[in-house]
Parts: sequence; structure tokens; C-alpha cells
Amino acid sequence: MRKKSIFAAIKDIGKPVFTTRELSQISGKSPSVVTQSLNNLVKDGAVAKIYRGVWVNSGAAVSSYTIMPYLFSGHRAYVSFISALHLYGIIEQIPQVMTIASTSHSRTIRTAAGVFRSHHIAPEFFTGFDWYQGHGSFLIADQEKALVDSLYLSAYKKKNFGYFPELHLPPSFSFKKARQWADRIPSGKARVHAQKRLKQLLNKR
Repeated sequence: MRKKSIFAAIKDIGKPVFTTRELSQISGKSPSVVTQSLNNLVKDGAVAKIYRGVWVNSGAAVSSYTIMPYLFSGHRAYVSFISALHLYGIIEQIPQVMTIASTSHSRTIRTAAGVFRSHHIAPEFFTGFDWYQGHGSFLIADQEKALVDSLYLSAYKKKNFGYFPELHLPPSFSFKKARQWADRIPSGKARVHAQKRLKQLLNKR
């Protein structure tokens, strides 16, 4: 295969965010050579390093959420919990950490684009999400599932998800749908806890 310059490979990708692996495949060069070339471009101010193996064109307007799929490649993940509720306008306060639901183990990833914290969701409850049509291209829980995901997690991490700031639930929010999600929580303890908390929120309306 004819080798391409890194500039040409970046142009062929045609998107502001790209990985070392993508450039290696397109350019025909080894990952180590690609990384060295990218580090030189960082010095020149042409690209910026977001995380290990993840890069972005300098000056590109990239949402932190758009970075998320690149950080969890190889694992299923979607935006949920407080971050999703904020994106839906249900919570006004801007989260300092992007909260992610994943089938992999819980972990925190610190990047130049922000801090991402993934929380393990039982595989059988890993559903109720779709592509976000706002800014960027990433998976996000629907508004009811995002709330129930938070209640689900609060059964185990009460300090983080046990209480919410003021909720601004839009007319489109369906408590019936939320109750259906709560009823599907696989763990009996977490299910009862989420159902109780959801009922308390309903009574506050």
C-alpha cells in the first residue's frame, strides 16, 4: 500500500477528531511513526492531543461529548445520569464531570477536553438510548431512562446520585415511561429503591 503523509491522512478522515489507529490504517505507517508525526504537529499548533491515541484539529469547535465515543472504543457506552439530564434541560447546573453508562467496569478518565466518569450498568439494563441529535454524534439515554439510571445508581452510590438539584421536567417527560424503566431494573434491591425514589419525585410535582 502506498504510504500517505499524516496531513493527507487527516484530510482523508474528514472529521475534527481522529485516532492514532485511524491515521495508521489510512497512511500505511506504523502507530509509533504516526504518533511521532502528530507530536510534531502539536508543537506546530496544527493539532492537539486530547487523550492517549486521541487527537483533534486545533481550532475545531468540538463538544466534550463528541470525544466520548473515542475514549470508550471497544466498550458499549452512552451519556446518562446527571450529564444527560443537563443536556435535556432537566437540571440547570452544568456538571463538572461527564457521566457515562457503560457495560465495562467503572472508571474515571481525565482528558484535555474534560473529565469523564463511567459507571457500570448491568448488561440486561443497558438499553434506552439513541444518537443525540443536538451537538455532536454520541449515544445518550432518553430523558426518562437517564433519570432512572441515576436512581438505579443511587442505590449503591447515595452520595453521588441520591439527591438532585431542582428538576425542571418538561411536558414531554413521561412518569409512566420512567416507572416502566424502574420496573425493569434487574437487581431487586436497586429496583425497590428506584421505585421508591421515583414515587417521591412524582409526589413533589
